[in-house]
Parts: sequence; C-alpha cells; structure tokens
Amino acid sequence: MKNRHLFVALALLLQAVPAIAEKADRDKPIHIDADRVEIDDAKKINTFYGNVILTQGTLIIKADKAVVTQDAAGNRHATAYSGAHPVYFRQKREGYDEYIEGEGDRGEYDSKTDTVELFGNAHVKRGKDTVKGNYISYNSNTDFFRSEGGAKTPTGRVHAVIQPKKKEGQKASAPVSAPPAMIRPSETLASPPQQ
Repeated sequence: MKNRHLFVALALLLQAVPAIAEKADRDKPIHIDADRVEIDDAKKINTFYGNVILTQGTLIIKADKAVVTQDAAGNRHATAYSGAHPVYFRQKREGYDEYIEGEGDRGEYDSKTDTVELFGNAHVKRGKDTVKGNYISYNSNTDFFRSEGGAKTPTGRVHAVIQPKKKEGQKASAPVSAPPAMIRPSETLASPPQQ
C-alpha cells in the first residue's frame, strides 16, 4: 500500500515539474529526497517536508517544503517553499547549450498554463541574462517573462541585465580603436574679437 502511495506521488510530481526546457527530461525518472512525505489521496494533495530535492534529467528543484495538488481535470499545481535557503530550480533549455535557473522565497508551477512563478527575492538567470524582482513569471510555451518590483527588492524596482546576442557565425570582435584626434584651426569659425 505504501508503494502505491509513493508511486502516485511520483506520478503527480512527474506532471508537476516545469517544462521550461529539455523536453527529454519528461521521459526521465524522477528522484525525490525529503525528510518526510504525507499523501492525501482523497484530497489529491502530496506534501514533502525537509530538504526536498527533486531531480529529473537536467531539472533540479530544491526547497524546504513542496506541496503538489491535482484538480478534477488532472491539472497539477506545485508550490515550493523556502526555509533556511531560497527555493531553487535549474534546467537546460530545449535546443540551447544553456540553462535557466532561478530562486525565490516561494515558487509555483501550474501545469495547465505551463507557468513558473517566483515570489519574494526572485531572481532568474538565462545564459548570461538576469532578472531580479519581487515577482517573476515565466511561461515556457511562449517563452514570455514578466517581472514586478516591490518591497523585497533593494530599490523597489525590477533590475534586468540583457547581454547582446551574437549572430550565428559571428565571432567576438576586438574593440575598434579610433585614430588619434588631430587638432587643427577652424576654417569656418570667426576669430575672437581683438581688444
């Protein structure tokens, strides 16, 4: 009976992990480590407590507590809570040789909309680009980010760093140095008045 409950919990988590990146991750086994798990089949709620570490392929999620629920249509919602450390996720992006990773005080994933949300001290890094804010939302279907500032940011505003993208086949160029400036008298300006 316990194995059946653990299998149900794992199946729910399989559907609850974000599809931000590697689609092949969905076919990989899920590994979950936690200090304790509670499964309520009647309410379709699974709660993992204490140093929760979920891995599936290139995906890793770390939290102090994770709650996974399922609605009548089979859509899953996962909420990860921070404790001594922020909620953290990392996953390889589909078709790119880079990772997307983020952290916050709380993280939520909705399988119906394929949206990941980070609340409080949110920070997301994709390649060399970064976004920091009080709230960050990312839709993996549309590759759309949204961020908001707030009280839990140093300035109350969103801060983003977006690196220039190289065109395919373009090499990094060396800085171009300008020739030294030549000082010459002007031919068009009038001479200052004589006193």
